[in-house]
Amino acid sequence: MNYNILEASVLSLTMFCSGMQLEAQTTPKELTFATYNVSMESENYVKKGTPDLSEKVLINELALGNNQQIKNIAKIIQTVRPDVILLNEFDYIKDPNQGVLQFIKGYLAKDQDGAKSIDYPYYYYGTVNTGQPSPYDLDNNGVAGKFGADAWGFGLYPGQYAMMLISRYPIDLVKVRTFQNFKWKDMPGALKTVKADGSDWYAPEAWASFPLSSKSHWDVPVKVGNKTIHFLASHPTPPSFDGAEDRNGKRNHDEIRFWKDYISDSNNQYIYDDKGIHGGLAPNSSFVILGDQNASPDEGNAIGEGIRSLLAHPKLISENAPQSKGGTEHSANNPFAKNHTAFWRMRADYVLPSKAGFKIIDSGVFWPAKGEPMFDLVEKRESSSDHRLVWVKVKLD
Repeated sequence: MNYNILEASVLSLTMFCSGMQLEAQTTPKELTFATYNVSMESENYVKKGTPDLSEKVLINELALGNNQQIKNIAKIIQTVRPDVILLNEFDYIKDPNQGVLQFIKGYLAKDQDGAKSIDYPYYYYGTVNTGQPSPYDLDNNGVAGKFGADAWGFGLYPGQYAMMLISRYPIDLVKVRTFQNFKWKDMPGALKTVKADGSDWYAPEAWASFPLSSKSHWDVPVKVGNKTIHFLASHPTPPSFDGAEDRNGKRNHDEIRFWKDYISDSNNQYIYDDKGIHGGLAPNSSFVILGDQNASPDEGNAIGEGIRSLLAHPKLISENAPQSKGGTEHSANNPFAKNHTAFWRMRADYVLPSKAGFKIIDSGVFWPAKGEPMFDLVEKRESSSDHRLVWVKVKLD
């Protein structure tokens, strides 16, 4: 690739986090984990077609401190009060004082219309592949346009649709693993994309450099008292916006499959992280897979085997999917509606704890029905996000 991903990843480990001191704590009996696609990327705040977009749009909105949409997002988080939460589609902002800290201090740490403030002293974020320009014509439209569909992950500028993890407990920064550089071609049995005549969709030199992850895959260890919990965070590409070749659907499938292989006890030595270390998660680890997977086991355009295979993994607690009254009401004739996590009617977002270390107490999708308190926070797309916060409360074994 023609950009320094590895350097940026290393910087993210050393500069863009807090909580370097992993102080001793009493291990709590219960924890709440959450994921939330907050749609806090520049196109959310400007008119469609606005030129020269960048993360500066979000920087400005955060700095003002009074964006109602962001205040509503903060209120939703304050209401659920997760101990650890992954935020998808939060633009990458290099300076934490303009990005993550501005959100934490300027919104989450302030009471929002009756919701009590909450503090997250620890955070992790890093560079992603969205908007990173490639020199290739990845969508085969005859033009190598660098950005958009010709970026390594769809995006109009580097860092669009990025993600961050914020936590009430310390993050073991030294042991964070990132997989932004892992090449798609290096996954055994990767779903390679071909044209109608059977020839390769991607040019050989493009395929040789193509990262699997459209954003990144992270293994972020969090120290909760004397227990370490690995948060496996990602945001696979939507399996749409392509053609009959299904290049995005295949990438989505393999991005999800990555975690299935990573948590298994065998056949994962092919995996290598951005430091060149091979292998998956240590056996018997406690972990939580979380993020917007852009795939449902029952609906949508995804290659369903990807998410179904992950949900069926023997190490995961995946039964009794989180649900809401609002989702049921939003799509009254849809038998899957109670588990929907997006305004556009699909289960897309997941919090999947491991059987090792946890027992689920409760779970839900923050989606009040009409007439219920805080329905106004999700009433319209512009009220907060087109996704809903998904949470799982667990008891620690």
